[in-house]
Amino acid sequence: MNIVNRNINNVFLIFALSHLIIWTLVPSLTNKNLPLDTIEALAWGSNLDWGFNKHPPMSAFFSEVFFQIFGAQDWAYYLLSQIFVLIAFYYVFKLANEILGNIKLSLFSVFLLESIYFYNFTTPEFNVNICQLPFWSLVVYYSWKIYETNKIKFKDCFLIGLFAALGFLSKYLFIYLLVSIVLLFIWLIFIKKTKKFDFKYLITLEVFIVLLVPHLIWLLNNDFVTINYGLKRTGLEGSDILDHLKYPFIFLLKQIGTLIPFFFLIFLLVRKIKFKLNFKDKKLLFLIFINIFPIILMFLTSMIMGSKIRTMWMTPFYLFFGVLFVYIFQSKINLSNINSFLCGFILLFFLSPALYSYISINQTDKRTDYFGKDIANLIERRWNKNFSNEILYVVGDEWYAGNLSYHISSRPKWFLELKDKTNKLDPKGGIIYVGNPEILKEICPGDFGKIDKHGYCMIGSRY
Repeated sequence: MNIVNRNINNVFLIFALSHLIIWTLVPSLTNKNLPLDTIEALAWGSNLDWGFNKHPPMSAFFSEVFFQIFGAQDWAYYLLSQIFVLIAFYYVFKLANEILGNIKLSLFSVFLLESIYFYNFTTPEFNVNICQLPFWSLVVYYSWKIYETNKIKFKDCFLIGLFAALGFLSKYLFIYLLVSIVLLFIWLIFIKKTKKFDFKYLITLEVFIVLLVPHLIWLLNNDFVTINYGLKRTGLEGSDILDHLKYPFIFLLKQIGTLIPFFFLIFLLVRKIKFKLNFKDKKLLFLIFINIFPIILMFLTSMIMGSKIRTMWMTPFYLFFGVLFVYIFQSKINLSNINSFLCGFILLFFLSPALYSYISINQTDKRTDYFGKDIANLIERRWNKNFSNEILYVVGDEWYAGNLSYHISSRPKWFLELKDKTNKLDPKGGIIYVGNPEILKEICPGDFGKIDKHGYCMIGSRY
């Protein structure tokens, strides 16, 4: 590796560490409480299973790993989120270097991602969207390794199957990337016939299916609760014929709005937007399939089903947009005159955390302003005055009960409800119910209290 490459790699490392430090420190210093989705993941993690009422298990698994290491330290989960983002950035950088053959352009491909708020402003909230990012980048990278060569390696096929399963177990929308890659290889093998079918491809499928089996069994045993939740979120229950046009149109408008800063940086990098696409270009074809096809499939889903597409669902879809656009415009990029691009990048790099800090400090009605720790401490003190046993379970929604599970020192397991589960509980363990105070007051056989609009029913053993 020559001195230029070493220097650029060092620049990437400085950029990555700066991103990690900033986006770990800023929310740690300005938020009073973890965001909703992170509390949800931690609640699920306290009672790990192969799935939960909203999503498959991966975000809960990684949250719980961090909890076992760091405990109830908010900064740790902001750090967790940034680790996931930077793993994705690294493989974007790695793939860009292999496709572009120019390490400076590869670096710019990653810099461009800082103009998409999915990869900065929203990253403090570790959730299923963030959880997909490293697996999305890894599946793309190892798919490229197979795509570019006729010598198929067992390792690459195995890793695609592994990361595809982990991505799908993070969020079902990961399927849009997998379908796009499958379509690419079907096109090459059976239609264009420029690539031969290799039985090693079946390794990918086998690994993928084997790793999904426990979750599929869980789905069968739980009435496909996660899928039903996802369908409800799309608004399909009350959809009409106009929704088949309205929602796709709204979807497109939102994507354009999301990408305005990105295209601004592209303009600063290229200046003259002139290009000619050669669809026989092998590299371009790959980039189109992994970038554009998942979005097209999402658009078609909205059009055919008349379903809403929530903006945050698109979080992993733009990971390789920088690589695509730099590849298209590479002949128009003057590496000796990129000061305006770098100034734009630096502006956005620091503007996002500044805006986040401003909103976090000045808007006081957010989830991250919830006094979760104070409420948990209050409840724990009251518990210790009245009961002798340990709090082992909290029952209620992911937010209010989840905050108790996270903050209470005994780390009680979270349950949404105890229906059909009471025989599995330790009879020596204390239980706290969180919910509607009017209902809880009537049915609570233990110590009842009310904080704000929520009731807390404590059931434990007396001294």
